[in-house]
Amino acid sequence: MRSRDLSYLDEVHNCPHCNQKMSCCEAPPVHVGDGLGWGSEVLFICLNDHCSLFLNGWETVELKYGHHASYRYMELPDSKEGNVMMVGNSDAFKASVIDPQELKRQNARYKLEKKAVEDLETCVARKDLGPVLQLILDEGADITGRKKAAGLLLELNDLECIDPIRNHTFRDTSLEMACNQMLELLLKKNFKKECPTCGNLVKMQAKKCMHCKEEL
Repeated sequence: MRSRDLSYLDEVHNCPHCNQKMSCCEAPPVHVGDGLGWGSEVLFICLNDHCSLFLNGWETVELKYGHHASYRYMELPDSKEGNVMMVGNSDAFKASVIDPQELKRQNARYKLEKKAVEDLETCVARKDLGPVLQLILDEGADITGRKKAAGLLLELNDLECIDPIRNHTFRDTSLEMACNQMLELLLKKNFKKECPTCGNLVKMQAKKCMHCKEEL
């Protein structure tokens, strides 16, 4: 995914045939008319099943083309120029309706990922654990950046990373193993170990946990 201009999500398009608000939908990969594409990744389409264009279109298409199909009214973003799309049933395009809030959330997440990847270059010198944890704990981030971040844990030498990583559920087992290996090295470097009962850090040579009093 890349950061995109999502200003079209704030546009409001109304169908001139039924005056209902049109839905923002993902554009089909190929323009059925000329095969050159729509010139936009989204289309505003009237999905009102009671729209006069849609209701009357069945008979129009049957008489003109001999097909069982109808029309949906469509407009491109940043345009009020109307167009129609032929559809074979009432469900066409309904599964491609975009959730504006989810798309904005994904775009914001990507921007944070991009910034964190850039900050990896200087985070060790700045002793900044933030971008490293940001990438490691972001399941939507590219695995290359996440593994690079994991490789910096030992250099950063910050024990504050242990709890967030231990409590995270990884989908990629290879990344989880890489993080666990780094945490073990980090603990040894600081002469620490984790209490198997309460999970708190204690001295390597401790015989009893100072937190839960369990024998180690």
